[in-house]
Amino acid sequence: MTSNLETVESTEQQDDYLNELPDELEMSLFDHLEELRLRIFYSLIGVLVGVIGCFCFVNRIVELLEIPAQGAKFLQLSPGEYFFVSIKVAGYSGILVASPFILYQIALFVLPGLTRRERRLLGPIVLGSSVLFVAGIGFAYIALIPAALNFFINYGEGVVEQLWSIDRYFEFVLLLLFSTGLAFQIPVIQLLLGLLNIVGSEVMLKGWRYVMLGAVVLGAVLTPSTDPITQSLLAGAVLFLYFGGIFMVKAIGK
Repeated sequence: MTSNLETVESTEQQDDYLNELPDELEMSLFDHLEELRLRIFYSLIGVLVGVIGCFCFVNRIVELLEIPAQGAKFLQLSPGEYFFVSIKVAGYSGILVASPFILYQIALFVLPGLTRRERRLLGPIVLGSSVLFVAGIGFAYIALIPAALNFFINYGEGVVEQLWSIDRYFEFVLLLLFSTGLAFQIPVIQLLLGLLNIVGSEVMLKGWRYVMLGAVVLGAVLTPSTDPITQSLLAGAVLFLYFGGIFMVKAIGK
């Protein structure tokens, strides 16, 4: 009996310890705003450095992004079009390169308000979010973009010559890359909802019909093309990620 009481007390003490705020500080609204301004400033500096660095290698990045469009030729339809495309590509690439630093600044901002238990989850969530975002970009580059371009090239083969505006092409590619990366954040959102006891795995599983409909709509909205192949691939990936998120929420006992 005594041993059971000691175990209960030890468990309660451990829970109290994990629920404590190690860096509990009294900060005014002005202090919070000043801290937010500082983190935003550092993040913008990181993005600027990333953009400048990517602009130095922008031709190689452009060549890499042109690989999926084999069989098509690119045209500069107006003076300076490629220059502005280079800035756009460097901007997106710079944000991608600087994203770990941006996430680090966000973590530093929210860290003082987190308990020890929540701090244990912060690292895996940030790491998982970064990995999924990169995986989403890779999936779009390897599967979605080639599928969409092959559809359009084959559809007009023998009828029209494939001469594309380089500006329109990169609008298509960059939008698809980043929208897919954002769509791959679904398991992270599910995990957060489960950890916060907002939605459990059983509720998520019961709503699979609505999720299937939402995946189809999401595939249609996020893909800048109108071909069914790209939309189906993205919708299938969203469903796979959703059910994978349910498995992870179930695994943590939620």
